[in-house]
Amino acid sequence: MPGSTTLGPGHGVDAIDHPDAQRLASVMRELYGLLTSTGPDRMTDAQVAAVSGGAQDREAFTSWVESVTGRLEEATA
Repeated sequence: MPGSTTLGPGHGVDAIDHPDAQRLASVMRELYGLLTSTGPDRMTDAQVAAVSGGAQDREAFTSWVESVTGRLEEATA
């Protein structure tokens, strides 16, 4: 449906406004950049644990962020 983005496996689906989905994609893209940066802006392991719900595997969380970002960008294109 134009103007919204549907999130969910097909049942119990939630929808968010298209501009909100675009903003979320932008935030996720920035998060991915902070996770993969090699410079001073790189997130520390403690910061990653805080935003990932305590994930112990930085690489797995980074991969998840990249995947979700791609799906959001595809859904809002």
